Amino acid sequence: MRKKPLQITTALLGLVPVITGLLTMLGLKDPIYASAGIPAIPLLDSNLRFFGGVWLGLGLAVLWLVPRIETQGVLFRAMWGAIFLGGVGRALSMALVGMPPLPFVGFTVLELVGPPLFIWWQHRVAQAYTAGTPRV
Repeated sequence: MRKKPLQITTALLGLVPVITGLLTMLGLKDPIYASAGIPAIPLLDSNLRFFGGVWLGLGLAVLWLVPRIETQGVLFRAMWGAIFLGGVGRALSMALVGMPPLPFVGFTVLELVGPPLFIWWQHRVAQAYTAGTPRV
């Protein structure tokens, strides 16, 4: 398995939580929530900003590991595991509260299907690296 395609894909995907984390740190002024006309609820605004910061931190950690992607298996799996759990949370919301806008249904599918695939991909790259055949 080649390392470079995994690095490029991971870096591009790492930009998603960086950008959306910054937006979510706007709280209820985030364009998604502002367009919904949600009233200023301090608890909701505080939680959105907190989770935006956590999401931003996850994105920065993803970008940090890209150069060493073949040796950062534990961190890689932990991050993708967190994204998978986020997808589980969205799926629970759909089952218990109702369907979100269609793009968020798509995000949920990606969050549930993508992590096992990326973990497998990184594992293959790491195996090639430890077997003494690092492939760029």
